[in-house]
Amino acid sequence: MTETRQIRLSDISRPVDRELKEFRKFFRESLRTDNLLLDTAIRYILKKKGKQVRPLLVLLSAKAAGELSRRSFIGAAMVELLHTATLVHDDVVDEADERRGNPSVNSVWNNKTAVLVGDYLLAQGLRLANENKEFDFLDVTSQTVQRMSQGELMQTRKTRKLDIQENEYFRIISDKTASLIAACCQIGALSATDDPAIQKGLHRYGEMVGIAFQIRDDIFDFTSKGDDIGKPIGNDLQEKKLTLPLIHALNNSSRRDAKRVIRLIRNGTNGNGIAETSNRVREFVGEYEGINYAEKTAHHYRDLARESLTILPDSPATRALHDFAEFVIAREK
Repeated sequence: MTETRQIRLSDISRPVDRELKEFRKFFRESLRTDNLLLDTAIRYILKKKGKQVRPLLVLLSAKAAGELSRRSFIGAAMVELLHTATLVHDDVVDEADERRGNPSVNSVWNNKTAVLVGDYLLAQGLRLANENKEFDFLDVTSQTVQRMSQGELMQTRKTRKLDIQENEYFRIISDKTASLIAACCQIGALSATDDPAIQKGLHRYGEMVGIAFQIRDDIFDFTSKGDDIGKPIGNDLQEKKLTLPLIHALNNSSRRDAKRVIRLIRNGTNGNGIAETSNRVREFVGEYEGINYAEKTAHHYRDLARESLTILPDSPATRALHDFAEFVIAREK
């Protein structure tokens, strides 16, 4: 397996540092409202915003494909509004009290307010595109929302049955996670070039990076020592989500062992503590090389992502995209 080197997000963002600062101002201004409750909730969300990886990918893709412009900022704002709205809505659906260690919008206010705030963010993204006649961006984001919804529904159905196969897992994570990252890179390209080959290449890059990102995220559920990754230990197991490390172990174990583990997951803690149940499943995954298999698969998708960048000229932005593909599989949380 290729040895990874330590890469920081601050290094990756360096080619667009100045533009990122301009974008943050543009984004804040696009969310101004005279509704007191809405304005308070939005300011709360902005204060707790994370690394803004998705706008970063839009801007890097635009710079790698051509030149950054106001169109790039509009596209970056659209995907960030969409992403933020889905997080707010997800916390309502999941009845989550926290988001990355901070109280969620629904816990600070209530579910109704959170849903309406999420709706407003979605509508604001649509309005921003419509006012600027960015209909290509609208087409990309509408397809992305469709895919994200389909992926979530498929995962819900499969969670009930606990019978997910590897090809179904990839369909789910492609739709739920990778589709939005692919949209970021495609919109960045659309804002900077008319070359369909470059647009297609960057879309594929985002799709492959997104798959690698989610596999790495799923590995954390079996390897983390606590809630340092922003979710409780064994969270996927508690929610009865079968992810790649466990799917591989189930497919390569004896029928008796597989049934035992499925029964353990289906019955929840079944008199055992959450940590004990999680540890038993983790031991099973380790015994049948589930983690190693998932890590190799994540590296494979990293390589596919990098191959997609060969259509681009060499530049600091292109190299940053190469580094981002490495970052998603080397990160510790």
